[in-house]
Amino acid sequence: MATVGATPGRTPQGPVPGAASASFASPAPVPGPGEAEEEEEEPAEIHLCVLWNSGYLGIAYYDTSDSTIHFMPDAPDHESLKLLQRVLDEINPRTVVTSAKQDESMTRFLGKLASQEHREPKRPELIFLPSVDFGLEISKQRLLSGNYSFIPDSMTTTEKILFLSSIIPFDCLLTVRALGGLLKFLGRRRIGVELEDYNVSVPILGFKKFVFHLPFCLFSVLRTHLVSIDQDTYGVLQIFKSESHPSVYKVASGLKEGLSLFGILNRCRCKWGEKLLRLWFRRPTQDLGELNSRLDVIQFFLLPQNLDMAQMLHRLLGHIKNVPLILKRMKLSHTKVSDWQVLYKTVYSALGLRDACRSLPQSIQLFQDISQEFSDDLHHIASLIGKVVDFEGSLAENRFTVLPNIDPEIDEKKRRLMGLPSFLTEVARKELENLDSRIPSCSVIYIPLIGFLLSIPRLPSMVEASDFEIEGLDFMFLSEEKLHYRSARTKELDALLGDLHCDIRDQETLLMYQLQCQVLARAAVLTRVLDLASRLDVLLALASAARDYGYSRPCYSPRLLGVRIQNGRHPLMELCARTFVPNSAECGGDKGRVKVITGPNSSGKSIYLKQVGLITFMALVGSFVPAEEAEIGAVDAIFTRIHSCESISLGLSTFMIDLNQVAKAVNNATEQSLVLIDEFGKGTNTTMETCEDGNDLVFFYQVCEGVANASHASHTAAQAGLPDKLIARGKEVSDLIRSGKSIKPVKELLKEKQMENCQILVDKFLKLDLEDPNLDLDIFMSQEVLPAATTIL
Repeated sequence: MATVGATPGRTPQGPVPGAASASFASPAPVPGPGEAEEEEEEPAEIHLCVLWNSGYLGIAYYDTSDSTIHFMPDAPDHESLKLLQRVLDEINPRTVVTSAKQDESMTRFLGKLASQEHREPKRPELIFLPSVDFGLEISKQRLLSGNYSFIPDSMTTTEKILFLSSIIPFDCLLTVRALGGLLKFLGRRRIGVELEDYNVSVPILGFKKFVFHLPFCLFSVLRTHLVSIDQDTYGVLQIFKSESHPSVYKVASGLKEGLSLFGILNRCRCKWGEKLLRLWFRRPTQDLGELNSRLDVIQFFLLPQNLDMAQMLHRLLGHIKNVPLILKRMKLSHTKVSDWQVLYKTVYSALGLRDACRSLPQSIQLFQDISQEFSDDLHHIASLIGKVVDFEGSLAENRFTVLPNIDPEIDEKKRRLMGLPSFLTEVARKELENLDSRIPSCSVIYIPLIGFLLSIPRLPSMVEASDFEIEGLDFMFLSEEKLHYRSARTKELDALLGDLHCDIRDQETLLMYQLQCQVLARAAVLTRVLDLASRLDVLLALASAARDYGYSRPCYSPRLLGVRIQNGRHPLMELCARTFVPNSAECGGDKGRVKVITGPNSSGKSIYLKQVGLITFMALVGSFVPAEEAEIGAVDAIFTRIHSCESISLGLSTFMIDLNQVAKAVNNATEQSLVLIDEFGKGTNTTMETCEDGNDLVFFYQVCEGVANASHASHTAAQAGLPDKLIARGKEVSDLIRSGKSIKPVKELLKEKQMENCQILVDKFLKLDLEDPNLDLDIFMSQEVLPAATTIL
């Protein structure tokens, strides 16, 4: 609110509290620079639509994190629907949408899914739509008539159909029907736009294809490069480990990553890099071309001369923010001031990545892709935003404002608005000359949407509403002891100047909309920026971990059925233990394909097994590994039976759970599978080396050929603090069992027990009252003395 001074001789009055400024509306509190960078994001949700028919699956899902629809071309699956189960385990959908008309296999699968109360993090909601909603023709019509921001408005209907046909496989009938059903569900539920007008559609910023085949199947045509790892293996190897967040402010968001392989390797600077790293962990692969392309980038950044370049790229990646969220807001016209600043930094950082990668060897595919695909559209976006958006003014106003010299009409209105205070001062002086001399001062103010008003202080004589009437003035309202009127001059100002503030806002909003359309038309390049930047981010993170932890590059031998590891280390245990003894592992070829590890308790057998599994896993995601050398053969799956996942809700005994885990390996493992079993049955082949130093047992934590001749359980019991007598008795019983002799009670313990029983019997005799007429000695002898005699004699 701007106030104007009064004429000389009368006391000037201050501004009217709560009124708006003559030049700008009173701004709401604006976020600081740090707040413009980051904000708490809503948890992402995935909504899955699936159809099953004649041995094939059609799958499509909508991811709210990037407002993108992902689809899988028609894929064969077994009647047990293992492929579908694998998809559910990976993406954890919030809802599963399908047709109400299903065959027996899908009905049985959905029934089982609905009964999984213990499913983590949460079982999905099952949605059944009428089968007519999945009709082929109506599904095609939904797809072709959709409002997609990535399709330019200038395209004709024919061009739009051709464009969509290049993205969506219309020859995959199940996939098309799944996409149609998904669009129907999104429109009905109004995902993400629940509170918007009904004419606002669910934002869809792109379609992406994903391929997800089963690694195990009865039919060889289904074989693929994907390596199978079940949830139990991810848990026992501590590849992922979720813990409750310690901050009370993040109770709603739930969990944080604990000590895990993912936790120590995740050094990504942007959230999309972290998301991709998690995806790689969920999809280990045998594709040697893909694995070696990842290792090539890691090896390049491990060279000492490339350290500065790696650090510079890592800093630039820190400015790559959640572009899909910004594009979604643009689509819904919900763009925030901070979004423009974040987008501007993201685009310029992407240009920095492009320029840096152009100076790197183009023989590395990732550098070549970034150099070529970070096109001049990025420069166009950055240039537009930089030339149009007034970042400083936008933060001050908490709304979109434009720089000078963009629109002459806006510039003129702003100059008039900025000059209002001095002009209104002169108007107030003239108004005061025509007012009652009892009125000490007045001011002329401008309130958006209301216009110009004359404001005077309330006099003591103005008690009733009728006292507010002043000749020649129209009373408007009373606010905080200030009376507001319309006068002839303020009406003339309204007609002459109009609602300047609102006019400026409307014109700047129109410019913002035009700028949004320019950005949305180039959304494809921004999406590609995220894809390539996240890949670079992951590989830089893996290179940083490899440098700090001393990892080496693995090699792959497709003809080897096994693994060969030279001086391998457990990637987590070596960070927790003061000293860690490396161990080699060789399985396959002439070394035999089955290894049995024996040794005393606490000698490191379980750690050794997990170490082999983790090194193999790291190699299959394209990471360097904690070993001097590692040669990984053709591994198509990793199975474990190391830890019993006990749960009351499962309704199974521990032994039955162990059997189920082993059965899973037996039923699904091939000659290329790595199976790790801990303490399920016994065997002898390889042992963990130890030696005895007096009464102490020294663990070497070193694997050597041979057989363990003792479990050394007594040493472990002593370390656990059990009584010496109990430990000695345990050793004695163990020796008797080993020699085949019978086990007899300890004489000293037996004698003590006899004396105790004798004392009890004597006490009973002393308590007898022989003068009691009700005493029956026969009963006493038969019920008290004779039974006690058997424990004494």
